[in-house]
Order: sequence, then structure tokens, then C-alpha cells
Amino acid sequence: MSKKTIAWILAAVVLGVSYFGYQYWQQLQSALPQGIASGNGRIEAKLVDVVAKEPLRVQELRVDEGDLVKPGEVLVLLDTATLQAELEEAKLNVAATQEKVAVAQAAIVKTESEIRLAKIEVRRSSALVAERAGSQRELDVRNAALQTTSAGLQENQAMLRTLGQEVRVAEAKVATVQTRIDDATLKSPILGRVLYRLVEVGEVLGPGGKALTLVNLNDVYMEIFLPAEQAARLKIGAEARILLDVRPDRPIKGYVSFVSPEAEFTPKQVETRSEREKLMFRVKLRVPEKTVETYIDIIKTGVRGVGYVKADDAASWPASMQNAL
Repeated sequence: MSKKTIAWILAAVVLGVSYFGYQYWQQLQSALPQGIASGNGRIEAKLVDVVAKEPLRVQELRVDEGDLVKPGEVLVLLDTATLQAELEEAKLNVAATQEKVAVAQAAIVKTESEIRLAKIEVRRSSALVAERAGSQRELDVRNAALQTTSAGLQENQAMLRTLGQEVRVAEAKVATVQTRIDDATLKSPILGRVLYRLVEVGEVLGPGGKALTLVNLNDVYMEIFLPAEQAARLKIGAEARILLDVRPDRPIKGYVSFVSPEAEFTPKQVETRSEREKLMFRVKLRVPEKTVETYIDIIKTGVRGVGYVKADDAASWPASMQNAL
């Protein structure tokens, strides 16, 4: 065998040993420490529908699919021309009723003045009758006039109370119509991203009709599945890490927010220990809201990755997961 052939064989052996050594080193690097469990999953979030409370025509759409929206941001404007007319009518009704109240109040003031005058006349007539300088008939007329005027005062006061109630009803009507107008401005209740735009300008939404569907970025999580032995050791609030396929170099902090009390994958018959070990339980890893808000462009729903959890509080994260977002 020539020296050249031997050199080629040695080179091939060295190359092979180097390759397999590197693969072994990679396995050691990726091996999880004792007490750390993992599972595949994807980033998910709760969905929130933006709906109309009553049938109105879509006047303006201010967002499109994929847009990031903040709490209180105006998303859709509905046509409120009819409601505006109702509001003006309700306001005019309030003004008219308030005018009636003013008239009733003036009538009460007038009647109270008449009562005071009638009382003075009764006292004078009584004094004249006592001195035998006046007639009893005139005193009786004065007393009757006082009673009639007093009854008129009670009637006016009752009318004023009724008108006061009518004013409150009319004002409540104004407030109700104004609330309906305010509800026609559809705003985002959350920090989220527009997933679906379900209407176009000019369409009429029915009561409860959906205009948009938002992804709630205040409730972002990943669901993984772990064997019964590992799931049983998990605690609510236990530390977690999420590695996304698109950014494997940027682990994301999280925590265990839910462990299913029931197995998701169950064999037809569970009789042996090996079969019981096949039971898989759903585990929910929640991403803190502050993390989502800070790294909103990195954390997106639908992105797949791997979730890691501490099944043992004493376990330590590998170096690659120490500096998590």
C-alpha cells in the first residue's frame, strides 16, 4: 500500500472521528439538565371579536389585517345619522319639559303670593267681625278663597313633581341615545393584532355582528404535552422558557399557568406501568404581559417552537437559556 493511499485513509478516519465527535458534542450541548422537561408547541393567544350592538351601516374602517392596535383605539365607525336625529329629538323634549317646569314653578310662586294675600284678608275680616264692623258672609268668602288658593298650590306642586319626573325620563332618553351613538364607535378593548377583517365599508352589521377579530396579546401562551410523571411534578407558577424556531438564540421567559387534570392521549386499555407512562397531559406556558409588550415584533402567534419547564425547583437552566427575554 502506497504512502499516498495510507494518507488518504488516515484523513478519512480523522474526518469521520471529527464528524461523529462533533455530533456527540452537539447532543451533549442540547441535552436537558435533570429536572427540566420540554415539549413542542406553538405561540397562541385568545381571540376577541369586535361586534356591533345594533344594526348600523359601516361608515369607516381604520385598520386592516395584521395591524397592531392599542386599548381604546378607534377601529370602526358606524353610520349614526338616524341616532343623531333621535338624539336631537330627545334633547328638544328635555328643553320643552324644562320649559313646563319653569311655568309650573312660576305658577307656584304666584299662588304662594295669592295665599299670603288671602291670609291677610282673612285676618282683617276676622278682626272686623270680632269688632262687629264686618259681615260674617265676607269672612266666609275670604276663607273659601284661601282654601281654594291653597288647593291650587298643592295642585301646582304635584304638577311640578310630575314634570320633574318627566325631565328625568327625557334626560335618561338623551343619555341612552348618546350611549348608542358612543357604542357605534367600535374601539379596541385590548392590546392586540387584527387577525380577520370581516366587513367592508357600506355593509350593514346586524345586532352582535362581527366587524373584526383580534388576537389578544395580553394573553399569549404556548401549550405543550408532557408525560404523566413529569406533569405530576409541575407547579403552577413554575419557571418556563420558550424557544421559537425563528429565533432559537432568543429564549423567552414564561411560567406554568395551567396543568390539565385529565390526560389528553389515553390508550384504549391502561393496565401496565408502561402504558400509564404513555399518558400525556396538556401544560400551558404563559408569557408575561410586559414581555409581550416589550418584544411585540418577535412574539407572534402561530410561530412554532419548544417549551421548557422546571419540573424540579432546584434544577438550573442551561447556559443557553440563562439570558431570556
